[in-house]
Amino acid sequence: MTALDPKLVLGAYAVGVFPMADHRGADSIYWVEPKRRAILPLDGFHLSHSLKKTIAADRFRVTADTAFEQVIALCAASAVDRPDTWISTDIERAFIDLHRMGYAHSVECWDRERLVGGLYGLALGRAFFGESMVSRARDASKVALAWLVARLKVGGFQLLDCQFQTDHLASLGAIEISRRDYLVGLSSAVDGAVAGALGGADGRSPAPTVGDFSALDRLLALPPDPATASPPLGKVIAQLLVHTS
Repeated sequence: MTALDPKLVLGAYAVGVFPMADHRGADSIYWVEPKRRAILPLDGFHLSHSLKKTIAADRFRVTADTAFEQVIALCAASAVDRPDTWISTDIERAFIDLHRMGYAHSVECWDRERLVGGLYGLALGRAFFGESMVSRARDASKVALAWLVARLKVGGFQLLDCQFQTDHLASLGAIEISRRDYLVGLSSAVDGAVAGALGGADGRSPAPTVGDFSALDRLLALPPDPATASPPLGKVIAQLLVHTS
């Protein structure tokens, strides 16, 4: 079996298509382009009172890109409520390669030193394509998604693709749009980024506008105002989520 080419994956996402497999052990993948697409508007995240309290209290230690391979393995692992997943070993390997190339990212939730939840996805231009999220502790995946939304807002992203709508995503603010409307937003978000990602930039075109996945890390690392105490990280995230641009 030929390994899934990471550059092929990037090109597919840029035109609205993504890979899936029938099960974890599948030796082939297929390409999906839903007629209805779920997205989560970055200024439309539903921050419930209880989730806001959980985030503000820093119940979990949240990191990004510190345990990508652990997160994707946890997303792919079987669980009582999900005996099998669409993340085949071929897809897993391709995304690990994309992470090493700087395109795939993860957000992790920790209870002390134990990974209890998180998510991973792909960043291209100003679009972030959410792939999968997982929770092994109450609200861990919700917290990971909240931190992701804050990260994308700070980093100048404009599209968060959730692929398929679910009740869980809808409760957090995800909406469904038509394939046509999705492709219009996608085109704007990845404009100019694809050629560079695939090695085809001619050096004469303007540099593409690219979201900065690490901007939040720099913001949180800023020294606090000496006149005031530095708020807990969770309170900063909660403030970012309730602020609308």
